[in-house]
Amino acid sequence: MERKITSYLLKWRKDTNRRPLLIYGSKQIGKTYSVLEFGKKEYKNVVYFNTENNEELLKVVKKEKTIDRIILNLQMLSNESILTNDTLIVLDNVNEVDLVNAIKLFGKTPNDYHIIMITSLRENLLKFKGEELQYRQMNGVDFEEYLTATGNGHLIDFIKTSFKNNTSMPFHTLAMEYYDEYLMTGGMPEAIEMSIREKDNKLLINSVFNKIMDTYKKEISELSNLIDITRSLDVLSSIPYQLQKQNRKFQYGLIRSGSRSKDYEKAITYLHNNGFIYKCYKVTQVKSPLSSCKDKESFKVYMNDTGILYSMMHLNRTKFLTDDKSKNIIYENSIAINLINAGHNLYYYQSEGKAEVSFVIQTRNGKIIPIELVNKNVSKSKSLTLFMNKFDIKEAIRITDENFSIKKGIKYIPIYALFCLNENV
Repeated sequence: MERKITSYLLKWRKDTNRRPLLIYGSKQIGKTYSVLEFGKKEYKNVVYFNTENNEELLKVVKKEKTIDRIILNLQMLSNESILTNDTLIVLDNVNEVDLVNAIKLFGKTPNDYHIIMITSLRENLLKFKGEELQYRQMNGVDFEEYLTATGNGHLIDFIKTSFKNNTSMPFHTLAMEYYDEYLMTGGMPEAIEMSIREKDNKLLINSVFNKIMDTYKKEISELSNLIDITRSLDVLSSIPYQLQKQNRKFQYGLIRSGSRSKDYEKAITYLHNNGFIYKCYKVTQVKSPLSSCKDKESFKVYMNDTGILYSMMHLNRTKFLTDDKSKNIIYENSIAINLINAGHNLYYYQSEGKAEVSFVIQTRNGKIIPIELVNKNVSKSKSLTLFMNKFDIKEAIRITDENFSIKKGIKYIPIYALFCLNENV
């Protein structure tokens, strides 16, 4: 499957100021596969190490203090030659500070060794930070990549052109059908590939989601405190119920009767910091920076993948396509994922009178833009108008299942065009 990160890796390979690269992102999104495929195509050989519980490797990096000695030992451990400028060294599942500190030697002085490290825990970035490394986040498969993978890449230019010119997309109905398929599958490469091969075998596709959830649970189970493990798993399990409420504010009582914020604060922070879930904070005022307006005690929680959420909600194709409430939940979660992948923090607006706007973002140039998901069963048009008037906002976006248009100065964008926002807000 062709992934966008490949173009970045090609630039990294040719960069004369290249330093060791740390790629981070959630488990099961294709980090290792993408790196190994890149290495196979662009280098004479790839030397791969799974660093998890690799005591021999850890012993080497703790002992050796020069680049030459480290390379010599890596060759011995792998029984492979490491060639300057023609071998890609891949260190997977990186969690040890000692290992990263050793690799930082390659970023301190000019050399011709190419090293990529891969980690799934974003909290590791705080431990591993340093100017000796380059960093790159990788996300799940987005709709643009999905269209390419399913042989429908020709639609991408039509969508981008319609977004840019605010004109109707000629294949709107088809794009909506593909987007619904994409949401049911989610952005995990294994689930997408399974759906392409076994489109009618929902049991096999569900087995992929079960496997991914088992992987998440395994990673969570490595927390040092048993209580934090249990509470983290409880938070994950509660997300479908949190999102199916009319008021989607996260409620601790839905996890367990009598639960309080102090009981689950650590678990939620861990899940959010490491990309299992995304927190969307409530704002009741709007000013720059938007982060200064957030209510830390009031937030919604979204899953990091729509396919996993679809599975957790026990949906099937018929229910998803015919039940507007279920579809709206998945649509809202997909907007959250897209905004996160575009580098935005998540906020939603709610007034004292309960007027609500789905998302509020602040662009790179400081502009504040409300983004509302059109819900056929709940009229929020008045909420958006009140918001814009109250805070003197001139630009707003409505996400819809209808075609591109502009009405009363508000840009209507079909939900399949969310990826266009990444380059424009």
